[in-house]
Amino acid sequence: MEIDIKPHAIERMARYNITEKEVIDCLENPDIINESNTKRMIYNKKLNGYVLRVIEESKEIKSVITTYKAGSGRYGI
Repeated sequence: MEIDIKPHAIERMARYNITEKEVIDCLENPDIINESNTKRMIYNKKLNGYVLRVIEESKEIKSVITTYKAGSGRYGI
């Protein structure tokens, strides 16, 4: 899988201590995938009491525009 991680996503990964491996795992093995109102795909993966959310905008190449950790209860995972 080819993945293009945008600068904003790299900044967020550093802020939340998210590894590239975790992002790839979330994209390849999500617990839930949602579509945003802007047609971007949101991949959700439960990890250690939180939900890793990876937002991508391209179908051909996984183009990660942002990622973050959220409380697990908020997204029903």
